[in-house]
Amino acid sequence: MWQDARNLSGWNTMRIHHTYLSRTPASRELGERAEAVMPAGETRAAGYHAPYPLTLVRGDGARVWDLDGNEYFDVICNYTSLVHGHNYAPIVEAATNAIRRGTAWPARNLHQVELAELLANRVASVDSVRFCNSGTEAGMLALQVARAATGRTKLLMARGGYHGSHEAFVAGGASAPAWEHTLTAKWGDAAGFEAVLTERGHEIAAVFLEGAPGGIGYAPPEFFTRVQAAASKAGAVFVLDEVITFRMSTGGYQKELGIRPDLTMFGKLIGGGFPVGAIGGRRDLMDLLDPRRGVFSHSGTFNGNPVTTAAGVVSVRELTPERIAIMAGQAEELDGRLKAAAAAAALDVTVRRIGSLLHITFNAASPDPEAARAVNEKNGLFHLAAMNRGVYLSARGLMSLSTVLTEADLDSIAERLGEAIGDVAAEAAE
Repeated sequence: MWQDARNLSGWNTMRIHHTYLSRTPASRELGERAEAVMPAGETRAAGYHAPYPLTLVRGDGARVWDLDGNEYFDVICNYTSLVHGHNYAPIVEAATNAIRRGTAWPARNLHQVELAELLANRVASVDSVRFCNSGTEAGMLALQVARAATGRTKLLMARGGYHGSHEAFVAGGASAPAWEHTLTAKWGDAAGFEAVLTERGHEIAAVFLEGAPGGIGYAPPEFFTRVQAAASKAGAVFVLDEVITFRMSTGGYQKELGIRPDLTMFGKLIGGGFPVGAIGGRRDLMDLLDPRRGVFSHSGTFNGNPVTTAAGVVSVRELTPERIAIMAGQAEELDGRLKAAAAAAALDVTVRRIGSLLHITFNAASPDPEAARAVNEKNGLFHLAAMNRGVYLSARGLMSLSTVLTEADLDSIAERLGEAIGDVAAEAAE
């Protein structure tokens, strides 16, 4: 059942915590019902935070509302997937029209082809596309293709990286149990990846890298080019995970990095708010999925369904270079204002930004990718303080802006987050 504040070490005297409790009794009550039928009352780990998560009932534009009627600016946008915010009229119209014609068919649909064409036309490394239903499925499918292409079984990824919840990738996460087919090297350390590929490349089917681990991890383009070159030399398939970073440019983050991966993983925004995943890449690799080849069979009842792909066409098409630039500019402004608020409050805060993604952490230095997904105590406190002030972000401090944010919205968000930083400072002083 719901975890009482007295059982949370160090939280029982915090005003921020009690303000959260007093604002959200309906979420607490529904949480108690939810815990009776779902572990922790949740259905995904990222949605849980102490003392209990909110229950949201509506979203519109850049805002969401909870069960108690509280309104929030949404600056996480379902963990980067809602790049056009909530209830975006062109997506709603496209999805509604698709629903009226039928939600799932036993054959190809027009929107599926249109979305595949959009991705192939925008991303230079993509010759063809195969759809699935989540980023996790995209990772699994990419690994299957690589294994079929190479006859090998192992994968190499960055420690603390994330490519979905399949055990092959979970094994590469921080503090995760080992798995016999998963090898790791330190993110950003090209020499470390090269050493593993030199020693064990004959066993490795694929090398997986995120463009930005945790949404904010940064490494120079040289890191990616060196790892890809080492993978190619070893005969391994190089896979770039663009599930989060596709928003960086119309050609994805790979265009900014100047690389052409063998395979690319897609998800989140390409579904327009509906469950989606996809891989795309070199034709010779993608042709292994051709059932006429008989290499292996990949299917899925809802792969490329007409509702998701109709919404996805709009989402991708309306993510223009101009809108991408505006979001990045807004994120840059918010970055500066958060740093100024932290300096005024005399708190050690690090803000890291890549494009329209930001990550705030209450440390003197930004954590590496192995720790970036963790929630420390001050970050957890700031998360609640921000929600008390009417801003919804992830518990670990990740923020993801949307195309529907106005300058007035941004000004209000910056002011409220500055006040939340002040709230944390005041509580720390006590």
